[in-house]
Amino acid sequence: MLRLTPSNGRRCFCLDLVLLLLLSAECARGRGTTGDAAPDSPSVGGTLPHFLQEPEDAYIIKSNPIRLRCRAAPALQIFFKCNGEWVHQNQHMSQEYLDQDTGLKVREVMINVSRQQVEDFHGPEDYWCLCVAWSHLGTSKSRKATVRIAYLRKNFEQDPQGKEVPIKGMIVLHCRPPEGVPAAEVEWLKNEELVSSLSDDNIDTRADHNLIINEARLSDSANYTCLASNIVAKRRSATATVVVFVNGGWSLWTEWSPCSVDCGRGVQKRSRTCTNPAPLNGGAFCEGMSVQKSTCNALCPVDGGWEEWSEWTLCSAQCERQRWRECNAPAPRHRGKMCEGESHAMENCTGGICTQNGKMLHDVKPQSMDGSNDVALYSGLAAGVIAVAVLIISVTLYRRSQSEYGVDVIDSSALAGGFQTFNFKTARQGNPLLLNSSMQPELTAGQTYSGPICFQDSIDKELFDPLPDMMVKVQSSFMVSLGVADRAEYHVKAHTEGYSATQGRKPNLLAPNGPLGPCKAQLRSSGVFGHLGGRLVMPNTGVSLLVSHGAIAEDTSWEMYMLINQAQSSAPSEERCEILLGPEVTYGPPGLSLSSPVAMTIAHCAEVSAENWNIQLKRQTKDNKWEEVMSVEDESTSCYCLLDSKSCHLLLDEPGSYALVGEPLNEHAGKRLKVAVFGSLEASSLNYSLRVYCVDDTPHAFQGVVSAETSRGGLLLEEPKTLLFKGNTYSLQVSIQDLPQFLWSIKPFTTCQEFSFCQVWSSNQQPLHCAFSLERFTTATMQLSCKISVRQVKGHEQILQVYTSVAEREKETLPFFMQADCTVTSQTGAKAFKIPLSIRQRICATFDTANAKGKDWQLLAQKLHIQRNLSYFAKQRSPSGVILSLWEAQHQASGDLDSLASALEEISKIHSKSLAHSPSETEPDFNQ
Repeated sequence: MLRLTPSNGRRCFCLDLVLLLLLSAECARGRGTTGDAAPDSPSVGGTLPHFLQEPEDAYIIKSNPIRLRCRAAPALQIFFKCNGEWVHQNQHMSQEYLDQDTGLKVREVMINVSRQQVEDFHGPEDYWCLCVAWSHLGTSKSRKATVRIAYLRKNFEQDPQGKEVPIKGMIVLHCRPPEGVPAAEVEWLKNEELVSSLSDDNIDTRADHNLIINEARLSDSANYTCLASNIVAKRRSATATVVVFVNGGWSLWTEWSPCSVDCGRGVQKRSRTCTNPAPLNGGAFCEGMSVQKSTCNALCPVDGGWEEWSEWTLCSAQCERQRWRECNAPAPRHRGKMCEGESHAMENCTGGICTQNGKMLHDVKPQSMDGSNDVALYSGLAAGVIAVAVLIISVTLYRRSQSEYGVDVIDSSALAGGFQTFNFKTARQGNPLLLNSSMQPELTAGQTYSGPICFQDSIDKELFDPLPDMMVKVQSSFMVSLGVADRAEYHVKAHTEGYSATQGRKPNLLAPNGPLGPCKAQLRSSGVFGHLGGRLVMPNTGVSLLVSHGAIAEDTSWEMYMLINQAQSSAPSEERCEILLGPEVTYGPPGLSLSSPVAMTIAHCAEVSAENWNIQLKRQTKDNKWEEVMSVEDESTSCYCLLDSKSCHLLLDEPGSYALVGEPLNEHAGKRLKVAVFGSLEASSLNYSLRVYCVDDTPHAFQGVVSAETSRGGLLLEEPKTLLFKGNTYSLQVSIQDLPQFLWSIKPFTTCQEFSFCQVWSSNQQPLHCAFSLERFTTATMQLSCKISVRQVKGHEQILQVYTSVAEREKETLPFFMQADCTVTSQTGAKAFKIPLSIRQRICATFDTANAKGKDWQLLAQKLHIQRNLSYFAKQRSPSGVILSLWEAQHQASGDLDSLASALEEISKIHSKSLAHSPSETEPDFNQ
C-alpha cells in the first residue's frame, strides 16, 4: 500500500485508495473461500457508512487550537477534507471499536486546527472541514463545519447617550455593541445592577439591543450602561445618565386678600404657588405671575351727625318743655361712629319758678335772687384775673432764671419739622466726651421728617406743624470736662421761622432744558445768611450747600443762591470720552467773601471704583470753558472732594459753576441707570401707552421724568429700579414680554427697541425713553399684565412687572412722594446743623490745638474716616470746624450723631490710656 506524501500529490493518494479497495475486496473473497466468516456477518453487511458524530462549528480563542471529531459506522476508513484539500493522514488521530449492540465496526477520527492555519487561509468563505467515510459499498460525507477566530473589539459602534425627559415620556437608549465573532450579546445595567425586562413590564431590552422605557418614572432616573459579551471578552459602554424631570405647575389662585386700606382706593392681592407639581430634577419653573394685584375701593366710614334740634314743645303742666334731634345728618355708615351727646333735651320753662300743681309762688323775691347771682359772678371774675396774673409773672421769672445757662445742647430744630431727620442719642456709659445717658430726656412727643418739606395741602401742614415748647433735662459729662456747669436745664422750643421759599427773586442764570414741566424756572434756591450760617437745599435733586457758623463775618449778611443748569451740558469733553456724572451746580454771588469753605453736596451716578474711573471736578471759567480743578483721588489745597457711593461732598472756597465729570479707564467702568415705566390711556379708549425711561440714577435726573409724566397724567406702574450700565460699547435693549396676545395687540416690529451705547453712555442727565403702543380688542378688557425687560447686551438686566387696571383713572395725579416738589428751601441759624453750636465750639477749641497727647484735629479726621488730603485742613483757620462741616454734609440724611459719637468715644479711650501712663494727672485737660 502506497503512503501519501506531500511529493506524491493527489494522483498518488487516489491510487492508494484504489489499491486499498481492491485489497479489501480480495480479502473478502478469500475469507469467503476458506469459510472463515459467516455469510450473514454484520461486518460485511450491505450498508453505506452513516455518521454517528459529525464535526461542529468551532471558534479559536486566542492561540488555542480546536479539535474536530468524526465518528461513523460501518467505516473502514475516515479522512478529513478542509477547504477542498485532503488532510494528511499523519495529522489524523483515529481509533476503532465494535458496537456491542449492532456488531458494526465503528471508527472515530480527530484532527486539530490551529490559529495559524485559519489565518493563512484566504478564500471566498470561512475556513471549513468535513469528513469522508468508506465502507464496502461506498463513501459518505459529513456536514461542513466552519472554524473561525473568535474576537471582540473594544469600542462600541454606538454608545448610549444621556437624556433629560419629562415624567411619563418615553426613554429610548440606543446601543450598538462592538464588532465580534461570535456576535456579542447585550445586557443593560442600571446603577450597576442588571435590568431584567421580565420583572418590569415598563422596560423592554429586546428591541435591537436598545433599552426602551415606555413611561418614564422618577425612579427611572439612574446611570445606564450597555454590557456586551461573547466567548472572548466583556465590554462596557460609556455610562448614560437619565434624568426624569418634572415641570412645575401652578396651584389654584388663593382668595383675594382684603383691601389694603380701610378707606378709599387700595390694592388687593391673590397668589399661587408653583407646587402642582413642584419642579423637580431641573424641571422648568412655572411661567407667569405668582402674585396678581387689583385695585379696590373700600367704603370709607361715615360718622353720624346730628340734625338740627326740633322746636321746643309747649310748657307742660309740670313746668317743663322738651325737644329732640336725630343722628341722621348724616346717618352713620360703613363702621362710622354714632353721634356723641343726647338726642333728647328737657328744661324748666319758667326759669325755675314753678309751683306744685302749676301755681306760682308769690313769696319768692326775684330782685334779691338776681342780686345774689351778680355778686357771685363778679367774685369769680376777680379771682380768675388774679390767678392769670400770678401765672404770667411766675413763667416770666422762671424763663429768665434759665436763660443764664446759654448752652443749646439740643437744638430746637431737633424737634421742629425740619429738612433733616434728627434723632438725638445720648452717649454710651463711660464716655466723658458725650452726653451721659444716666438721665434720659423727658420727651413726650416728637416727629421727624426726612427730606425737604413742601406743603402740598392743609393735611400736610398739619402733619408738620411745629411742636409745643418742651423742657429737656440732660447731664453733660462733656460739658463738665470743658468747665461748664455740672448740670444744666435747657429750654427747647420748636421754631417755624428759618425756611424761606424764594421764587422769582432773581432771574435764572441757566436756561433750563428738558421735560421738567412746571418746575423749569424753579431750580434755584436762595437765602440771606449771616454769621450763624445755614443751609440751602434744592429739593428732590440731591444737591445742597452748607455755610458753616462763622464763615460770614459778624454784622454782615449775604444773599446766597444755588441753581442747577438744565441746558445741554458743555462740561464733558468728547475728545477724552468724558461724561457728566451729576448736575451742573452754580453757587454765588461771585463776589462772596467767606472765612471758611462752604460744603456742597452733588449726587452722582457712577459705580465708584478708582481702578475703572478717573473722576474729576471741573469749574467753568469766565469765557464759558471748563477747567479741571482736581481729581477726586488727588490731594489739593484749593478744594476738597469726599466721594461716596452716591454723592460727592465738596469743600469750596470760590463761588462758580461746578460739575463732576468721569473718564472711563476700561470697559468695566459702569454708571447706574434708573429705569421706570409709566402708562396712560391714549386718545382712543382702546389704546394704552407704556413709556419706559432710562435716566442717570440721580434724584435730579429722575425728577425731570416725574415732572414730565405729571404734566401728561402718566401713572407709575412699577417701582423704579436701578440698572448697572457698563462701558463695554454694547447697546441697551428694551422689550415687552408676556403680553396676553388674546387680549392685547402691539404694533409689529416694536416689541423690542434699542438705544445705542453712545445714546445711553453720553445722555448727560437727559432722560431717554421709548414707548409701546398697545391696543386692546375690547373695552371689556380692564387689566394689563406684562413684563418690561431692560438689559444691556452682554450685561445686566432688570425686569419691570406691569400689572395695572386700564379703567378711566389716569386723570389722577402721581402719589405725593413722586410729585415734583417745586419748593426751594433754605435754613439759617442753629437749626440748620445737627451738631449743636456749643458742642461744635467746644470740639473745635479742644482739637484745633495740637498737644503732647496727640489729641488734635488729625486724630479727629482719622476717626471720622476723613484722613485723606490732610494738607487741605492744615491751611484752614479752624481745621476741626471744616472737618465737622464736611461731616455735616456727608450725614445730612442720616439724622443721628452715631458716627461722631463713636469717633469721640474712641478718642476718649485713647486719652484714658494716656492717663494710665501718667498717674500724676487726675483729670483730663481738654484745653491744652
